[in-house]
Amino acid sequence: MKKALVTGGAGFIGSHVVQQLCDKGIEVRVGALPNENTRNIDHLNVEIVRGNILDTEYCRKIVDGVDTVFHMAAVYAVWMEDWRPLWEVNLQGSRNMLWACKNAANVKKVVYTSSLSAIGIKPGMEISDETTPFNQYDATPYVLSKYLSQQEALTFSRNGLNLTVVNPAFPFGPGDIAPTPTGDIIISMAKGMTRLKLPGGFNVVDVRDVAAGHILAAEKGRAGELYILGNENLSAEQFCKLVAEVEGKKQERMIPVSAPVLEGTALVAEWVSKNVTHKKPPISVGAVRYGAQYIFMDVSKAKQELGYKPRDVRVSVKDSLQWFRANGYV
Repeated sequence: MKKALVTGGAGFIGSHVVQQLCDKGIEVRVGALPNENTRNIDHLNVEIVRGNILDTEYCRKIVDGVDTVFHMAAVYAVWMEDWRPLWEVNLQGSRNMLWACKNAANVKKVVYTSSLSAIGIKPGMEISDETTPFNQYDATPYVLSKYLSQQEALTFSRNGLNLTVVNPAFPFGPGDIAPTPTGDIIISMAKGMTRLKLPGGFNVVDVRDVAAGHILAAEKGRAGELYILGNENLSAEQFCKLVAEVEGKKQERMIPVSAPVLEGTALVAEWVSKNVTHKKPPISVGAVRYGAQYIFMDVSKAKQELGYKPRDVRVSVKDSLQWFRANGYV
């Protein structure tokens, strides 16, 4: 790898991929939206080319002269008043980028950033892996868009594009300027939600490890294969206790909250957002339904085939909390 393109390179995971590529001495081009905040990468010696992946000419322009493409640009949201931008970017935008890569003779490798949400979830607390059939058709538009776009990416792979898919879990860590929906979880817990015993569980991972996994996928990933980039499976209760522990706070008695109660609260919150405030609700129905499951994943494939080595998630939570406090989020 000599010169890499990172679409979405100013984003949370993307900016860490850019940083680590620069640390390796690789020349980097970043694809960013015209008015996108590039604060996380402004200190780096990279080429930033602004435009929109819905523009096919822009896609052809940014892949010119690079040998490796990390396609990470996507809309990540658990609630939107209008979901059309998400569908357009996550499906048509990805399709435009993949065609540009396939038609560019200089592109030798594509790493396609999908999501843990594009993997099926087994019942109860069973652990899923890359072979678990997708079964979340009734989940949020974001979840379905990531699965459908992943399937298109795999179709390009079957038709000759040297493409590897990575499926990041729930990332935490420094640099979450948006913040992302996963960052919102940390913030809300730091503000007192650690007292709520929520249903479900998920796989948590350091954003810096996810970034390292992307680069390993470019170097070692097999074409047409999926690699889950996660770390530790924790119930929502365990994660709350972990946040309290890292905060150095005494864990108070937790108050159980059922999924139906959360869903009812979310319905009210969404109605207020759509009809009154026109701002993102503090909780959404889709997020409750998806998050009430145990989204537990096996990351052994990435460890064995890529040499992926995620760090202790306590370090991730600590660094995330410190960054949010230092930047005024908490």
